[in-house]
Amino acid sequence: MKILRTPDAQFADIAEYPFEPHYTEVDSGEGETLRIHHIDEGDRHAPIVLCLHGQPSWSYLYRKMVPLLVASGLRVVAPDLPGYGKSDKPAAREDYSYQRQVDWMGRWLKANDFADMTFFGQDWGGLIGLRLVVDHPDRFARVVVGNTGLPLNTSLDQQIVDKVMAFREDGRRLGFREMALALSRLRGIGNEPDAFPMGFAHWQKFCWNTADMPAGFMMEMMINAPATWKVAPRVLLNQYLGTALRPITPLGRAYEAPFPDASYKMGPRAMPSQVPTLPTDPSLEAQKKAWEFFLQFNKPFLCLFTEDDPVTRGAEKSFIGRVPGTAGLPHQMLPRGGHFLQEFCHRELSAAISELISST
Repeated sequence: MKILRTPDAQFADIAEYPFEPHYTEVDSGEGETLRIHHIDEGDRHAPIVLCLHGQPSWSYLYRKMVPLLVASGLRVVAPDLPGYGKSDKPAAREDYSYQRQVDWMGRWLKANDFADMTFFGQDWGGLIGLRLVVDHPDRFARVVVGNTGLPLNTSLDQQIVDKVMAFREDGRRLGFREMALALSRLRGIGNEPDAFPMGFAHWQKFCWNTADMPAGFMMEMMINAPATWKVAPRVLLNQYLGTALRPITPLGRAYEAPFPDASYKMGPRAMPSQVPTLPTDPSLEAQKKAWEFFLQFNKPFLCLFTEDDPVTRGAEKSFIGRVPGTAGLPHQMLPRGGHFLQEFCHRELSAAISELISST
């Protein structure tokens, strides 16, 4: 396994991220050592909140929540998944799978011996973190999820499966504009489970077929979009000449910082295709076992979602009323915040997590 490590200089000029780095070395599963980065802020004897990010972000996503949670008397631990942030980056597509991320982070968890934790996860952070709860239940006291899910689709019509697979593999280059239009039409995995796999396949295909996947530009667009006149020329040049989409704001550059060049981006490129939207996905059995676990899960389980996220809208319905631990808790559907709700709803999220810990 070839493993890349982002030079520290890439992170030198990032604002609002004053946190001391911590590193843990784990077995890659193939004999190499994989270095995983995390931040660890707050009183070492305080209750721990474990915050997991998704794709294509990193622990920078939690920079606004960390001081709020610490101020409320909590300890915040936020790692970078392998392939992201300051963590090492396996360089080949086959290095990445849903199970491998769960295994890597499980080894990281055991090496640090974290316990009595409250988990919070969004996007892939939820998919991976919920499986960590299944594998290490004694280490978790509570679960909070936001704009994420635990996908399991066992009854999708075979014609839809065939259509999605043919689209993924037809060799046609998918441009940014076409991908963005397809995502804008999504109504959420929880609201249209049969239509979602085809719509989401545009994101899967775009990420994999774009060697220099524009992580910073995408985060810039989804969080704090620059004026149209600044964006449109770059999109057109990308569409017709294949030029790279580079971020132009400090926020976008911060999300691009972990990737000095395209060779470092295999994680963000490969992981979308690992989202189990089809009944043929390799993680199907592990997802079934995870759901068997959560249908018996009695510890507090809080859902904090946004109404305007086209990807996970409706996913909260798969948890609330089905997971026993959701009963009687103040679940929230925040009116705005987009997919990366940590950026706009950091106060609401931090307050809800703090209240859950103090009241349970």
